[in-house]
Amino acid sequence: MKSINPTTNHVIREYPEHSSSEVRKIIEDVHSEWLTWKETTFEYRSGLLKSAARILRQRKETYARMMTEEMGKIIRESMAEIEKCAVTCDYYAENGAEILQDRIVVSDASRSLVVFQPLGVILAVMPWNFPFWQVIRFAAPAIMAGNAAVLKHASNVPGCALVLEEIFRDAGFPHDLFRTLMIPSKQVHEVIANPRIVAVTLTGSEAAGSEVAAFAGQHIKKSLLELGGSDPFIILEDADLEKAVRTAIPARMINQGQSCIAAKRFIVVEKHAHEFENRIKTALESLKPGDPLDPLTDVGPLARPDLVADLDRQVHQSVEAGARLVTGGAPLARPGCYYAPTLLADVRKGMDVYGQETFGPVIGIISVKDEKEAVAVANDSEFGLGGSVWTQDLAHGEEVARKIESGAVFVNGLVKSDPRLPFGGVKKSGYGRELSDFGIREFVNVKTIWVGM
Repeated sequence: MKSINPTTNHVIREYPEHSSSEVRKIIEDVHSEWLTWKETTFEYRSGLLKSAARILRQRKETYARMMTEEMGKIIRESMAEIEKCAVTCDYYAENGAEILQDRIVVSDASRSLVVFQPLGVILAVMPWNFPFWQVIRFAAPAIMAGNAAVLKHASNVPGCALVLEEIFRDAGFPHDLFRTLMIPSKQVHEVIANPRIVAVTLTGSEAAGSEVAAFAGQHIKKSLLELGGSDPFIILEDADLEKAVRTAIPARMINQGQSCIAAKRFIVVEKHAHEFENRIKTALESLKPGDPLDPLTDVGPLARPDLVADLDRQVHQSVEAGARLVTGGAPLARPGCYYAPTLLADVRKGMDVYGQETFGPVIGIISVKDEKEAVAVANDSEFGLGGSVWTQDLAHGEEVARKIESGAVFVNGLVKSDPRLPFGGVKKSGYGRELSDFGIREFVNVKTIWVGM
């Protein structure tokens, strides 16, 4: 496995892959560790999670730099990602026991209750775009619930994958409770089929999710999928346009636009379409591309050369189909995997920017005549992960939010994940929920105990 810096396209380091026999040995070791771990107390697990949070904060700069070098995230966002991981460890350390406490239910028994017990070894198949966060948001609740985990991380972030294993060990968790498998995607089927693996969670593309879910189903193992998104950013007639524009840039440009919950389809009522376009153009053209390790950089590289090519193809298809290129629209003329912040107007159904997920710094404006059409366009998507609604009437904003087909809708706010709130999607954005109390219960046995008279 090669770790390649997308800022320079230079190889950082090469890592040996695990053989099939090594993978089987690792899984067996993790299962053996789990047999003891599942008997530990919530109090004990909480203390170790708190320790993991401290390590994340203490080594924030080191981990953030590694992340930036491996996949190109600008350094201030990498620092924020590490802090968010620490916050999530703290959240489950402080709330996990209460969420999973036994629940007494009145029935025809002398005593009946529901208990939440760990399942075993969970496989996590994780992506490169948030290489620490995607893993911690699964691992913190799963391990707090008493499970063990093996990680198959994206092949372009092997350094981050191994450091995550190190964090759990250094925090005092058992040596083999959380292990990283250095394997290519083609070997994931073999891991799912292993009888010690009881469930799988995947964050990634629709194609990868479909394949993993099908194979998990073949082996009658639970799966949780968080897949792509094409989030609508809806500006209604009474929206505070200045506030909406101010939020639109970070909503789209976070991680160079390589985020499932980044705003991607900007649905604007005709009243605001022209002014919104002009303000967004000015804002995009003021962004500074550069070295992602420079704190002053606004736009870093995409993670790989093929992602630049895919994004450029989507932009060109949309322009050929009638979209109007306002600014950008090409790779930047500099070393590395850079793409110019791009604005397309007059986007319509049938264009790639309308119907597909665009994973990069591209904003597509869809002009609509009124709120009814805005909601219809928002729901005219195979995806349903997040979305936002902009209006000065908050009660009405909530009404509109209820009409949007997605796992989350933010009224007058940037869509984000929060350990206190459930996260996940509908339609081809996946199923199941991560984070909050819903997330920690995804990988437990919800068991009924009935005691007679």
